[in-house]
Order: sequence, then structure tokens, then C-alpha cells
Amino acid sequence: MRVLVTGGAGYIGSVVTAALLEGGHEVTVLDDLSTGHEDAVPEGATLVRASLHDSAPVLADVRPEAVLHFAAKSLVGQSQESPELYWENNVGGSLALLEAMRAAGCRRIVFSSTAATYGEPEEVPILETAPTRPTNTYGASKLAVDAMLTSYAVAYDFAAVSLRYFNVGGAAYGRGERHATETHLIPIALQVAAGTREALTVYGQDYPTPDGTCIRDYVHVTDLAAAHLLALPAPAPGEHRIYNLGSGSGFSVQEMVDAVRTVTGHPLPVVMGPRRAGDPARLVASSERIHADLGWTPVHTALTAIVADAWEFAQRR
Repeated sequence: MRVLVTGGAGYIGSVVTAALLEGGHEVTVLDDLSTGHEDAVPEGATLVRASLHDSAPVLADVRPEAVLHFAAKSLVGQSQESPELYWENNVGGSLALLEAMRAAGCRRIVFSSTAATYGEPEEVPILETAPTRPTNTYGASKLAVDAMLTSYAVAYDFAAVSLRYFNVGGAAYGRGERHATETHLIPIALQVAAGTREALTVYGQDYPTPDGTCIRDYVHVTDLAAAHLLALPAPAPGEHRIYNLGSGSGFSVQEMVDAVRTVTGHPLPVVMGPRRAGDPARLVASSERIHADLGWTPVHTALTAIVADAWEFAQRR
């Protein structure tokens, strides 16, 4: 299958691109390299440096049979400080992409959405039927694209899947997480272990959880890639499916600290900070629906394995 991967020079997009190539697909990556890395694009894929707003000539040339859409701005804090960037890129850019797909006769898309669309959940694990009440512009922009996909499926027979997940970890195909502005727990902790950061700040230790720290969901990037490949052929024209991807149980921040200490052998100094406003005690997604429909179950679930893969990648960098 001819596949276009937007954001294929980023962390998740590059791993999914590698998995697609391994599966025998013909892959073109569309990425403006504003946050992605050219050397992350796997050999065998064609890189076109362009933004979502300029995707029409790319799709007209490539004529893909399907699109996997990862390109997005994804910093929660930035989305609150500069919301226009998120409406313009995540929403406006996605609209331009869908119109380019329509003009090129491509109607199949898998969208990298987010569990941030749910906001603070009433029940955990979170089901796809939970109310969507995002608490930041990033989550709201992704939810807007989900709504856009539903309308394009109804009006133009798009076959669409939105995959919603919280945190991704690990590395695969020699590709891992690296950001100019790092906000994620695992890479920050590994920076401490590598000696490029003095300590890890843990925000809150008095939550109603077994060890007092927040519990968050983590999915290994290999399992995430597998879910995208399973989702690609799943929907029928006119159908928009939404699936959560999660562990079903999650890991606490303290468990993550312990895993990093175990894997790296580093004492990993920790500074205890106050709770951050709006941080729920537990955020975990249920994957029962995608398991029932497509047979997806996360395989790489051991926290030390997720950290070990990320640490190996970080050391090579």
C-alpha cells in the first residue's frame, strides 16, 4: 500500500514509518522538520519537507492509498500560552490535509489523537464513551480534528480511525524520544541519569494512590506502532472509529523513578515539589474496545523494559 505519514520525522511517526516499511508498504513522509529530525526518517522512505498547509501538491504527486497523521504541536503549556499555534497547525493544518486527501482521491486515515481529549475523567480506566472535556488547548485542538473526521466520514465516505493515548515510552528500530523542549517524565529522568540535568522534580506526594504520587498510563512505542498498523485497514468507508490505547492499570511516578534507578544504576536525586494545578491522581485508558475489535493487546508492558529501551537509545545519542 502507498502510505503518506505526516510527522514521520518525529518520535512516534518515525517508528511507525519503520514498521510500515518492514510490512512491505511504500512510504512517503511529510514533515516540515520544525520539531522532527531528518535522520529519524528510516531508509527506504521518501521525505518531503513541507507543512500540512502545503500538503496538496504532495498528495497530488504521491497519490497515497492511506494517510497516517502524526504531525501536530503537542506541548500543553505552550498551547495555553500561544493557542493560535495549535488552532492554526493542529486544526487548520489537519483541515488542509483532509481537503488535499479529498482532491487526491484518498479516503483512508489513521489519526494520532490523544487521551487529553477527555480532560479530568469521572471514571478510571477511561472508556471511549467518557465525556470529552479537554482542559487545555492542545486537547481541544485534537478533539476538533476528531469531530472533523466524523463529518468527513459522513459527507465524503472517509474511512477513519482516531487513536487516543496518554504517554508513550521506549524505543524501536533505533528510534526514540528526543525533543528540543523536554516535558516527558522518562526522558527527563534519563537526562538526570546521563548527567545533563541535576535532579528530577516530582510534583506532589500526597495523592490518594498507593505511594502518594500520580499514576499515569504508558504504552511502549512498539505496541503503539502495532495498533496503528492494525487500525489502518479496519474502518469501512463512511466510518470513523475511536479507540483508546492504554495499559489498563498505569504506573506511579515513584514506580517510574524506581525503574530508572534499576535500569541505569544511577541514584536519581529527586526534588519533591507541590502538586500542579489540574493534575488528576490517576489517568489510565481502557483498551477493551480495540482488543475486542482488532485483537490489539500491549505486549511490552514491563516498566523496566520500557525504560531500558529508552535508556539504550539515549546512550547511543
